[in-house]
Amino acid sequence: MEKTTDVLLLTMNSSEKQETVCIFGTGDFGQSLGLEMLQCGYSIVFGSRNPQMSSLLPNGAEVLSYSEAAQKSDILIVAIHREHYNFLTELTEVLNGKILVDVSNNLKIKQYPQSNAEYLAQLVPGAHVVKAFNTISAWALQSRALDASRQVFVCGNDSKAKQRVMDIVRSLGLTPLDKGSLMAANEIENYPLQLFPMWKFPFYLSAVLCVFFFFYCVIREVIYPYVYEKKDRTFYLAISIPNRVFPVAALTLLALVYLPGVIAAILQLYRGTKYRRFPDWLDHWMLCRKQLGLIALGFAFLHVLYTLVIPIRYYVRWTWTNRTIAQAIAKKESPFSTSTAWLSDSYIAMGMLGFFLFVLLGITSLPSVSNTVNWREFRFVQSKLGYLTLILCTAHTLVYGGKRFLSPSSLVWYLPSAYVIALIIPCTVLVIKFILILPCIDKTLTRIREGWERNPKFSESALNGKTDI
Repeated sequence: MEKTTDVLLLTMNSSEKQETVCIFGTGDFGQSLGLEMLQCGYSIVFGSRNPQMSSLLPNGAEVLSYSEAAQKSDILIVAIHREHYNFLTELTEVLNGKILVDVSNNLKIKQYPQSNAEYLAQLVPGAHVVKAFNTISAWALQSRALDASRQVFVCGNDSKAKQRVMDIVRSLGLTPLDKGSLMAANEIENYPLQLFPMWKFPFYLSAVLCVFFFFYCVIREVIYPYVYEKKDRTFYLAISIPNRVFPVAALTLLALVYLPGVIAAILQLYRGTKYRRFPDWLDHWMLCRKQLGLIALGFAFLHVLYTLVIPIRYYVRWTWTNRTIAQAIAKKESPFSTSTAWLSDSYIAMGMLGFFLFVLLGITSLPSVSNTVNWREFRFVQSKLGYLTLILCTAHTLVYGGKRFLSPSSLVWYLPSAYVIALIIPCTVLVIKFILILPCIDKTLTRIREGWERNPKFSESALNGKTDI
């Protein structure tokens, strides 16, 4: 009896998978999607303006004219460009009541006043238009490189039509995400055209930091010696100055990863509730923390690479050789300083440990890794170990300064060293964080984040829009 039931279920599933789907268009995407659907058990009919010319289609697929293909299925995938939609008006009667899946994208954002899917719905008012598959590329379908792009946004005005399309998406091993009505098609079509949308602010900020610190170091280490000592140190521009810019930029960006969390905690303590929105700039800043951290890690890698080449630089070898010769001629030797050795070893040790934890943070932020850990583990690494990384990197910089940190002799035109400026934000973040974890403050903050409110009536009026947020 069980075997008979299993056979019946298999028969039913196979019959469901033999559903016929029509694809208008025989381009790269239409061919790739058709092949994928054929492998999943669907019967595919291609609609083409020149059926006889279509010789590169997957084996097992039927090729007909548009009107003939439209009659074979009640689900039609429109894999053609918007400028070629006009022929669909001739098929209005055939397409009446059928599902049209629009997979098109534009060449640039806001290329047309309305989305392609809404335009298609106007051309064929009797059809149920659904927007889907536009975030998946033909190359990804062909190579099965779908690890980072399995999500398919779906929108449409007819819930049953959307459900049928989402069933097809699932059968292809993809993940459908319902974005609502067809009004969301504009946003969905703009999504593939955005170039690193969450990276713009981090890129601009890191560029500003690099430019600022670069010219700051040029003034101190190239222009000042030339003006007062007539020394040409322009060769510093290749190695020395970048090796000062990269670490201070990395430390500053790492501190900026944790600064918005500190600001958010202060706002929650001040307001006495978690039920009020943060300012838009703070929301956007918090969403960009991962990108800021990865760029900071990139600068840290550059700092490590530049540091490793220091012994093979001509200037360093020349300096060491001359110093050795001068000591030999004068028959003098430099006395060993235990305190200096401790500072040097501590500086290197904290730098290595900080860089190791920095790399660990970067690895954990990768989707393939973060998906394998639970929320508590991810939070432990990104928060607890993240602050430990910030402490080690800040201490690494402080020890590097050593006795020169606040020495007047280190000032050039009353300008301190670049690493002194880079310590302002990290030290501020760590001091405020230390205050926030004090038991008396941490207890109140924890209660607020668990739902407690200092003034519930005020919070309720804020939620109702009676109070400015």
